[in-house]
Amino acid sequence: MSMKKRQYNRAFSLLEVVIVVAIIAVLATIAIPRMSRGAKGAKDSAVSGDLAVLRNSIDLYATEHGGTYPAAATIADQLTKYTDIDGNTSDTKTTTHIYGPYLRSVPPLPVGDRKGEDQIAASDANDVGWIYTVASGTIRANTTTEKDDTDKLYSAY
Repeated sequence: MSMKKRQYNRAFSLLEVVIVVAIIAVLATIAIPRMSRGAKGAKDSAVSGDLAVLRNSIDLYATEHGGTYPAAATIADQLTKYTDIDGNTSDTKTTTHIYGPYLRSVPPLPVGDRKGEDQIAASDANDVGWIYTVASGTIRANTTTEKDDTDKLYSAY
């Protein structure tokens, strides 16, 4: 008895293709909204993170300087350079300038009309990103109307 070679068609059936397309569509409807929500929350996280770094730096400065907060006029220098016990700054570490630096640089404001501004001031100004209160050592974002997704002002973070 002779054996004949059978030829098989090796292809996907229409039903298999439809099932695969349906699975891909279901996965896309789940994944796409989750990815877009992540982008919206990035601004909120950036502001919160930058404020946490700034606040921790100010607190550490006050701890090392006997409870005295950085001066409003020189806060950026006092946080990014070496300081002595009185808050005088130096670009290099010396025998008297032994504290700090607490930051590499002041982070720029990540949201709002003043986005990108990295200056710190004691009052609201157009050219600063952060507002600092010396008496309490608090710092906040210099925004007036910008809000996050939960309708909370960034300046209230």
